[in-house]
Amino acid sequence: MKKKKQTISKNKYWFAGLILSCILLMVLSAFYDKAQGPFKAIAAVTVVPMQKGISYAGTLLGDVSENFTTLQDIKKENTKLKEKVNDLLIENNNLQQEKCELERLKELLKLDQNYSDYKKTAAHVIGTESDNWFNVFTIDKGSKDGIKKDMNVMAGSGLVGIVTKVGPNWATVRSIIDDSSNLSGMSLTTSDRCIVSGDLKLINDGKLKFDRMENNENVVQVGDQIVTSHISDKYLQGILIGYVNEINVDSNNLTRSGYITPAVDFKNLQEVLVIMKTKEELTEDK
Repeated sequence: MKKKKQTISKNKYWFAGLILSCILLMVLSAFYDKAQGPFKAIAAVTVVPMQKGISYAGTLLGDVSENFTTLQDIKKENTKLKEKVNDLLIENNNLQQEKCELERLKELLKLDQNYSDYKKTAAHVIGTESDNWFNVFTIDKGSKDGIKKDMNVMAGSGLVGIVTKVGPNWATVRSIIDDSSNLSGMSLTTSDRCIVSGDLKLINDGKLKFDRMENNENVVQVGDQIVTSHISDKYLQGILIGYVNEINVDSNNLTRSGYITPAVDFKNLQEVLVIMKTKEELTEDK
């Protein structure tokens, strides 16, 4: 216990001595410029280096403080810039989507004008039975909007398919690429008729199959348009199905068959046009 008290007492003396030394140095610093002889020499050896050290330490602390403040400002600015970049990215994505939608709507408008004889309504695709192709899909309009079974559906540059089921605010469309789809088509240049069949395996290569076209003197070439024929029981006449991709004479030499490149992108359907009267209704009106 005695030793502890002695240690504390010594520390007090050291601390008091340090305080007195500081006071002495401050006095010497104040009289440094006027000091002569030994006082000036002592001040030069002790006060001046201490002043320089304190000045350097003050400058260093000031620089550290300033750098810390600058770093904090940079971090804040960086956070703001990141937020701005994110906002710009979102805005850019929205603009890209709007641009794509505008292009699709322009395409629908052009299609509407090409088939101006028919009254049509636009609808959005809201569901599909397949992950890869829109062979059977659902649209967001139904009986409340005047949609009926067997109405023809278009998109892109031509025929998509036909309405098969109708609900109050939805309808199901079976497209011409579906395996169960068959329709009567004809060459626009020669009027030669054929049967166009859906095949999901072929559509992976971007093709539809056609057959039973008469092998006659009429020349049907690659690139010729195939449209719906007048004898189709449900499809309206003259709607573009696609373009001849390949044509061959069958082994019986009586018929020709081949492949068609469809006029519609069946992998990316988002909006469609529904012709608001069935072929039966249009026939009755005449």
